Amino acid sequence: MMRIAHLRRNVTDLHYRRKPRNLCTFSKSFIQDNDENDTHFVSILKDILRGNQSWKVALNDTFISTTLRPHHVEKLLTQTLDDSRLALRFFNFLGLHKGFNHSAASFCILIHSLIQSNLFWPASSLLQTLLLRGLDPNEVFDCFLDSYESCKFSSTMGFDLLVQNYVQNRREMDGVDVVRLMMECRLRLLPEVRTLSTLLNGLVRIRQFKMAVQLFDEFVNGGVKPDVYMYTIVVRSLCEMKDFVQAKEVIEKAESNGCALSIVTYNVLIHGLCKSHRAREAVEIKNLLSQKGLKADVVTYCTLVLGFCRVQEFEVGMELMHEMMELGFVPSEAALSGLVEGLRKKEKIDDAFDLINNVSKVGVAPNLFVYNSLINSLCKDGKIDKAESLFNKMGTKDLFPNDVTYSILIDSFCRGGKLGVAVRYFDRMSKDGIRATVYTYNSLINGECKFGDLTAAESLFTELIEKGLVPNVATYTSLISGYSKAREMHRAFRLYHEMTEKGIAPNCYTFTALISGLCRANMMPEASRLFNEMVERRIMPNEVTYNVMIEGYCWEGNTTKAFELFDEMVQKGLTPDTYTYRPLISGLCSTGRVSEAKEFVNNLHKENRNLNEMCYSALLHGFCKEGRLKDALSACREMIERGVDMDLVCYAILINGTLKQQDTRKLFSLLKKMRDQQLSPDNVIYTSMIDAHGKSGKFKEAFGIWDIMVGEGCIPNVVTYTALIHGLCKAGYLNQAEHLFKEMLIGNCFPNHMTYGCFLDHLSSKGHMEKALQLHKTMLEGFLANTVTYNMLIRGFCKMGKFEEASELLVGMTNNGIFPDCITYSTFIYEYCRGGNLQEAIRLWDTMLDKGLKPDTLAYNFLIYGCCVNGELIKAFKLRDDMIRRGLKPNRFTYNSLMHGTWLAST
Repeated sequence: MMRIAHLRRNVTDLHYRRKPRNLCTFSKSFIQDNDENDTHFVSILKDILRGNQSWKVALNDTFISTTLRPHHVEKLLTQTLDDSRLALRFFNFLGLHKGFNHSAASFCILIHSLIQSNLFWPASSLLQTLLLRGLDPNEVFDCFLDSYESCKFSSTMGFDLLVQNYVQNRREMDGVDVVRLMMECRLRLLPEVRTLSTLLNGLVRIRQFKMAVQLFDEFVNGGVKPDVYMYTIVVRSLCEMKDFVQAKEVIEKAESNGCALSIVTYNVLIHGLCKSHRAREAVEIKNLLSQKGLKADVVTYCTLVLGFCRVQEFEVGMELMHEMMELGFVPSEAALSGLVEGLRKKEKIDDAFDLINNVSKVGVAPNLFVYNSLINSLCKDGKIDKAESLFNKMGTKDLFPNDVTYSILIDSFCRGGKLGVAVRYFDRMSKDGIRATVYTYNSLINGECKFGDLTAAESLFTELIEKGLVPNVATYTSLISGYSKAREMHRAFRLYHEMTEKGIAPNCYTFTALISGLCRANMMPEASRLFNEMVERRIMPNEVTYNVMIEGYCWEGNTTKAFELFDEMVQKGLTPDTYTYRPLISGLCSTGRVSEAKEFVNNLHKENRNLNEMCYSALLHGFCKEGRLKDALSACREMIERGVDMDLVCYAILINGTLKQQDTRKLFSLLKKMRDQQLSPDNVIYTSMIDAHGKSGKFKEAFGIWDIMVGEGCIPNVVTYTALIHGLCKAGYLNQAEHLFKEMLIGNCFPNHMTYGCFLDHLSSKGHMEKALQLHKTMLEGFLANTVTYNMLIRGFCKMGKFEEASELLVGMTNNGIFPDCITYSTFIYEYCRGGNLQEAIRLWDTMLDKGLKPDTLAYNFLIYGCCVNGELIKAFKLRDDMIRRGLKPNRFTYNSLMHGTWLAST
């Protein structure tokens, strides 16, 4: 214990008892030893506690405030066990008004004392505060046990309360530790049966079934006599573990021990059997109930009905439904919905309606619910036309649609992208006098965010609030998802902060939408921080969250981190799918590790993981990108052998690979295989072939493919036109390119900046700068000009040595809200270096860096070359080192320049 320093005067000289209010005159010295000082000081505190003076005034005394330590409060509490209310008030006063940090021992003493006085609520509140300190359960228990023994408390309810609080706080495993410590400690404390039932129930809630059964055995071996609730919990645990033999043995043992089991226990067993598709066995249990003096209730029958629905035996389910109605039981909505859904799947709609009519005879109200369920099932199966037909016939059956009916249809149309139809139903709902709910608005907002426009979604959101409805997490998440997909992250986060400020807690889908937006915007550090924040909030990421993060890291080229998340995902029991595998395969391929990607695919196949054509297309693209067409075709054969069919994307990748290698034989072979699969080339494939022939100058073949494309009803798009125009411009056939351009306009296929760029690049490279500027002016007027088009003009003027005109363009592009990039500056730097104006080249280099632009290998090579030919060899080598620091690899041109510069310096 902490000791009080020796003071100069004895506390007995203070006449404290005679003058309790004159605290400021107290002496501040003791001459007795420390234990005696503690005793006197606690006595002072006790007088303050029980006296009439103001606690605030008394405890403001310097001597009291500087001397008071936690162990003094502990001693004081042990001396006030007779008045636990007073002790609690003093305890709280010290904490709230004096900021005093109580010891765990003080908490435990007071909790025991309050329970002793039957003050369970304040004791529980105090215990909650103690647990918030994050102490280890062993420490808390030891403290509870020490205080229990030292104060000789008679009631052990404090330990029960501790276990119950752990369970309430979702800390069931800590509760298990405490119970075991109670039973193993020197006093061999036995928790109440009610407490043990609460703990077992908590374990079942977190699906720790094996632990629940194990703990039950420990309780029984420890002398606990289980009640019906404990037996029922264990039976449920065993059923969840599919150990029905032991579940039945537990029931038999309970009966032999004289425990009067209720129908609830048997219903749990029946539910477990039905859940495991053993409905026939469950019926046998029901038939034996009468021998045990029990009767099946509505839960028994409804469980059996759902059980037979699960095993697709709807006829037996119908028989049980009729039997329960004859006994006067009212079936549950779930049982009715299950049968109606099952009959609908078997296309027995008439039987479903007969069931509805029969149920109405026994006074069941949810006719509309069952009807809604049927409409909902049809909508989920994509049979919206039939759902509409049922909706329109509701009036003939004296049924009137409610907000749920409308919401089902509106939601279905929104999910299908039929927003116009959804809005018509929404208006009809209003005309019928049915007030829209937040869920109806959520469907419309979600539909607009996915298929419509965000402005309309915002308008609906405003209307929702104006009508007095309160937006929920789904409302905000839809909007956040919409803005995240549109890469308007500032708006997405504005809504996120708005919802949290209103006390609406974000869920997994909210965080996933934001993380997805950050990944799309290539903001992986921010996405990672948000992912960690999500975990810290105890919102567990799902498969989609991990897939989004994995794809984000793969886009960034950080496959190491992506695979770490993949391993973490598997460890947490989440199931990866094709949306997980595809970016990992693509990420390995994009970083030059195609062989590793192939090995990864083979391992997944060995583990019986289902891969689809998207996963294989990523691998095929990787092989073709590296020119490994043979390996790509081999992977293609394996893909087919593994039961995955080739689609148009896979064929497009392979065809593009054969075109690059100019392998005509393989090209025709692939086209034949496509035809054999009843697949026709699409725009992408035709455009690839036209582009390849155009680039190699084979325009006769290119136009031949064009004619075949049109003849098969595949209309060329802007990409197709641009590909052929680009080839013609590069080959110098400007007239033919212009003719194709006019044909494009006549066909209502509007050119884009790439199309105009083909002509602009040709004019600039040929030095026809006046025509190029005129064309670029047209592009500016149509908002088609960009950094690339300006770079073409700047390069043209620089090649002609017209730096003044080029510089004017640099100013003009910023005035038009278009900003130069690394290529823009590199063009100037190269020309300045070539012309011997190294000083101006370095000035532009510094300007580029100041603007946050990252130079590439080509830019470094230009300036290194300039430094070398101008005798600035030290500067050249410094640039080489800076280049390496930035993660760029010097190439042959870099070293040739440095060697040439070194030779010049030596001669």
